[in-house]
Amino acid sequence: MVSERGLQVLRAIVQDYVDTREPVGSKAIVERHAFGVSAATIRNDMAQLEDEDLIVAPHTSSGRVPTDKGYRVFVDHLAELRPLSTAQRSAITSFLDEAGDLDDLLARTVRALTQLTGQVAIVQYPSFARANLSHVELVALGGPRVLVILVTDTGRVSQRIALVPFEPTESDVVQLRARVGALLVGRSVADCAQAVASADAPRPGNSLDAIADAVLRIVGEELDEFRQDRLVMAGAATLAKRESDFRGSIYPLLEAIEEQVTLLRLMSEMVADEQGLSASIGRENEPFGLIEASVLASRYDGNAGGARVGLLGPTRMDYSSNLAAVRAVAHYLTRLLEDDDTAR
Repeated sequence: MVSERGLQVLRAIVQDYVDTREPVGSKAIVERHAFGVSAATIRNDMAQLEDEDLIVAPHTSSGRVPTDKGYRVFVDHLAELRPLSTAQRSAITSFLDEAGDLDDLLARTVRALTQLTGQVAIVQYPSFARANLSHVELVALGGPRVLVILVTDTGRVSQRIALVPFEPTESDVVQLRARVGALLVGRSVADCAQAVASADAPRPGNSLDAIADAVLRIVGEELDEFRQDRLVMAGAATLAKRESDFRGSIYPLLEAIEEQVTLLRLMSEMVADEQGLSASIGRENEPFGLIEASVLASRYDGNAGGARVGLLGPTRMDYSSNLAAVRAVAHYLTRLLEDDDTAR
């Protein structure tokens, strides 16, 4: 069992190692922190922490650095979330307030978070399977092309060009808009996907049917994408800047960022505390091939359901500040989405 002072020594080691990148010794702790005891006493506390596998000596006769277990104890029991400054909150507010639609809002969210923390920022799209399609717009672009625009009641907007077999007339577009709208508007995304899949096949020689079939094919593809879990990320270049914080290759992290599936699984399995915050540290990520990384996340909510916003980075990170940043951005994102839902 580690004493209460021993846990405070662990806090000091984590904070100093994050700040300096250097192993922390007993003399440095006495000089930097007001424990009111001798270096010999601190060394005894550090020996207890080492016995509990909370710290380790990376080299003989060096200071100590936290282990993954040590970071876990720090996050669970010792981390004091550092509130964002007024300037930081103002910057986030003004940047996110300018978002046009949900896609833009989530893109702005990860950009703001990576600038704030220097880590890779991640945000999940909420599941749109329960969202309703609120509007369908078709626009003739000249030639055999029709712009298909889908809008959900949660703010998701999709725009795709459908290549159709014939150039539609203005009358064709009006009829198509009414036809597709009657089939889909006001129904859930899941029900719309089923309706498109069950739509009647085009009648031979009927040009309007042939155009409608091509349009619905694009609509079906977009609805399938609406129902898929997706991530938006920013800041992958920060990993290269922090490569010295990884003992091995950063390739597994870059691969996870590119593939997304691994991070989606990891974030879906993370257990949140009473504040909605969650952390997966180092070897806890071994099943996902990310044993040298930590992932922090916080839940946000909107009309379409909940999802997570978070950070990916090395285990040597400023957990107190990063968790506070993730929580603040998640809270603001929730507020924006709830205000938008109310306005609609």
